[in-house]
Amino acid sequence: MINYLKRGMAEAQRAADKNNVKDIVAASLAEIEAGGDVAVRAMSEKFDNYTPASFRLTDDQIHALIGKLTEQELADITFAQEQVRNFAQAQRDSMLDIEVETMPGVILGHKNIPVQSVGCYVPGGKFPMVASAHMSVATASVAGVPRIIAMTPPFNGEPNPAVIAAMHMGGAHEIYVLGGIQAVGAMAIGTESIEPVHMLVGPGNAFVAEAKRQLYGRVGIDLFAGPTETMVIADDTVDAEMCATDLLGQAEHGYNSPAVLITNSAKLANETLAEIDRLLDVLPTAATAQVSWNDYGEVIVCDSYEEMLDIANEIASEHVQVMTDRDDWFLEHMHSYGALFLGARTNVANGDKVIGTNHTLPTEKAGRYTGGLWVGKFLKTHSYQKILTDEAATKIGEIGSRLCILEGFVGHAEQCNVRVRRYGGRNVPYGEAAQPLTKNA
Repeated sequence: MINYLKRGMAEAQRAADKNNVKDIVAASLAEIEAGGDVAVRAMSEKFDNYTPASFRLTDDQIHALIGKLTEQELADITFAQEQVRNFAQAQRDSMLDIEVETMPGVILGHKNIPVQSVGCYVPGGKFPMVASAHMSVATASVAGVPRIIAMTPPFNGEPNPAVIAAMHMGGAHEIYVLGGIQAVGAMAIGTESIEPVHMLVGPGNAFVAEAKRQLYGRVGIDLFAGPTETMVIADDTVDAEMCATDLLGQAEHGYNSPAVLITNSAKLANETLAEIDRLLDVLPTAATAQVSWNDYGEVIVCDSYEEMLDIANEIASEHVQVMTDRDDWFLEHMHSYGALFLGARTNVANGDKVIGTNHTLPTEKAGRYTGGLWVGKFLKTHSYQKILTDEAATKIGEIGSRLCILEGFVGHAEQCNVRVRRYGGRNVPYGEAAQPLTKNA
């Protein structure tokens, strides 16, 4: 039996909160469409109180900002980017172009071609998300995207040196200090000074996520991303301090970040609730984490590991921390999630910042049908075909002709028939299906 010791906000109330965001985003995107640079500048002044001579940074400005970092800070950024690049390169190397001869004279293949321009949004208004630059910019660079632009909001009224350094080191070709809806809209719609891109990637607040949703179709996006989610699956092999720390470590992202504990130990569940109360008294970001925990935190006690698995797959959380006596069993049987963090030695912060897997992940149950951002998201797999012999053209053509007529597509059939006539020497009446040759023909 599944027992909820703590529940979060009702789904109906969560849905109501989103409707207001939709209206604001729609109006803002319409302003950008109509007003271009003027609208973008007005929105930056309104929301960020930031109106520089140019939102795009020059090379001199970029290097001056990088110069503000210590050697250790630069070394740490370099190390993290190397991990992300190495894993992304291994993923890229697994994606092969193919060409096969499926029957004599018929060649089929596919090529993996990079998206030609990508806009990478790197959050930074509340927390400067240095790692998000690795995840989007560096990964796009490994994929071979020829034009990568990156945008981030000002932090305390000015460009954040660490974020700018990460963008530059990751391989961004254009860097802008611009945030929120105005950044996403400018990249997708374009303005007088900003050429639009083909694809948008990167996390962001509710307004950024909604802007990407509304722009999808006009441009590609990595995924529909909502607030950060975390789930801890634990048994009595770990203690309450570990569980509480991992839950609150993600709840500090925002005021609506779900954090869920699933366990088969009532003792661990109750001790974790108490430990969360204790940590919230000392956590510097408790003002944010407390709201998330109060409104979106859940503690679920199950009778068995099978129940734990079932409810975990149903919730399909973005981050799933597994700390049990059978971590590999969960790896084998989990099918809906963003990313797994297996064992007490690892944690979600590793994935967020340094270990090398990508931290832009599916939320709001999207893990049921998609994975997260990875090098393959920046590549388009395009097929091609060619026929090398008259015999193959005739055989494929006559079968294709009959299948087209079966569906009523006479014009399609004639595309096939003209090949049968030309390369097979067959007299196929116009608009009729090509008949198979008899043995005596």
